[in-house]
Amino acid sequence: MKTIKGPAIFLAQFADDQAPFNSLKSICEYMADLGYKGVQIPSWDSRLIDLQKAAESKTYADEIAGIVADTGMQITELSTHLQGQLVAVHPAYNELFDGFAPANLKGDLKGKTEWATQQLKYAAKASANFGLKSHATFSGALMWHTVYPWPQRPAGLVETGFTELAKRWTPILDEFDTYGVDVCYELHPGEDLHDGVTFEMFLDKVNGHKRANILYDPSHFVLQCLDYLQFIDFYHDRIKAFHVKDAEFNPTGKQGVYGGFQGWVERAGRFRSLGDGQVDFSGIFSKLSQYDFDGWAVLEWECAIKHPEQGAAEGAPFIDSHIIRVTEKAFDDFAGTGADESFNKKVLGI
Repeated sequence: MKTIKGPAIFLAQFADDQAPFNSLKSICEYMADLGYKGVQIPSWDSRLIDLQKAAESKTYADEIAGIVADTGMQITELSTHLQGQLVAVHPAYNELFDGFAPANLKGDLKGKTEWATQQLKYAAKASANFGLKSHATFSGALMWHTVYPWPQRPAGLVETGFTELAKRWTPILDEFDTYGVDVCYELHPGEDLHDGVTFEMFLDKVNGHKRANILYDPSHFVLQCLDYLQFIDFYHDRIKAFHVKDAEFNPTGKQGVYGGFQGWVERAGRFRSLGDGQVDFSGIFSKLSQYDFDGWAVLEWECAIKHPEQGAAEGAPFIDSHIIRVTEKAFDDFAGTGADESFNKKVLGI
């Protein structure tokens, strides 16, 4: 077995124009003081990193890594969640996702997809320049508007949708394979890859591509009423990244999974700061350790109630307390009798 690394933190929800969250150096110093040992960097945030430059210049990548290292931390993964979303967007969502791409691509669905695809390819090379083995992203969605089949989905729609999704992602996966980096899809509502079944359908379409993997985030499974512990039993071989995020689901006689168009505070299912929700993290860390996951435990803070600075401060010791230092010997070794083949045969009566 292997010991999970951490605690680490995803910087996306903390980056801001105000100090200390407005530069990579100062935000890393802040997080290191809280006890974090690693940072997952949102590659779209120019206050923290220039993704294209990190791909094209090993010197620049070394400078960025040095800034992080000087604070006593490491880069865990780069993230292209926003760019990955744009790899596949249904036209109905075109304008809604304009903010995820450069302003000159506003309203240009094809242009945003081409830009996003290139961004992912930059991320593959940049990850290699940083010596990273995993990358965090979203799959995008062509079929999300049909997730509840009313009106009835036309025959073959899902097959066609996953074929197209695979067509768009296969060149990206191949690029990541060139650099020895795993693409870890965060299975998330709003994405065509949002649970185990959809991941399997996609995996089939990309011919079991070894770089198509999973960013495991139990919070999204709580909100779907999915067994997030058994999920690890099914897919542990493909889990290559881990977001430690809490959530709760409290249905009432008025509201359930769909949330009734309410804001996050009023929803039956909502994200919470670590320890404030319902996720069984002891069970999760045990299973991931059992299956030799040795990646990073990365806090993704999202909560409609608690202040992010309090969430960050509480998150590091919470994760640290759940990381299991795996044992190198069996607990009952003290009662062992040693190896003796003739004695074993005697015990068996043979």
